[in-house]
Amino acid sequence: MPKVAPFEEHTDRYDEWFEEHDAVYQSELAALRRLLPEPGYAVEIGVGSARFAAPLGVQVGVDPAEGMLERARERGVEVVRGVAEFLPFADGAFDTALIVTTICFVDDVPRTLAEAARVLGPDGTLVVGYIDEHSPLGERYRESRDQNPFYRDAVFVSTGELVDALETAGFGDFEFVQTVYRWPADVAEPEPVDAGYGDGSFVAIRATK
Repeated sequence: MPKVAPFEEHTDRYDEWFEEHDAVYQSELAALRRLLPEPGYAVEIGVGSARFAAPLGVQVGVDPAEGMLERARERGVEVVRGVAEFLPFADGAFDTALIVTTICFVDDVPRTLAEAARVLGPDGTLVVGYIDEHSPLGERYRESRDQNPFYRDAVFVSTGELVDALETAGFGDFEFVQTVYRWPADVAEPEPVDAGYGDGSFVAIRATK
């Protein structure tokens, strides 16, 4: 079952996090923009309140939480209710698919990535942004998960695990960037965006179908 309840019950809290931690949010956006300068016709899988889709020029979003879809509509994104493992789109419908801070909430990572591949056209691009399981932030979120309604049921993945799953789904030609090197409350200015992974807690991967 999709982990919808926290996002339906705490929609305001979710959205307010981005305002309270704007420097972290801007850092993550900058990392994603580095990999996604021209999205073409794009979908965000797990669009949430469109905090990423709207500024990145992603036109379509899918999410199982109606409260989140309402916010995404208000931000000008065309939304569809659905889950990542069974996307309600035709084969080859998009140039780009985006998955940001969602991979830890899906029920089936391989199925999610296979569906992303299915809805992408030839040479389509997938960009995945996530908190690396082995990063300082990933470890701290796991340790304090009982105090956070969003991360209580989250299953974080490592970059190695995600790359393996992407390859199995038919993706290759990987490019990595990373950012967010401190605890969010300690970040007052946007953090640098560097190539690679292993130091920053927020990692983004661009992969080609």
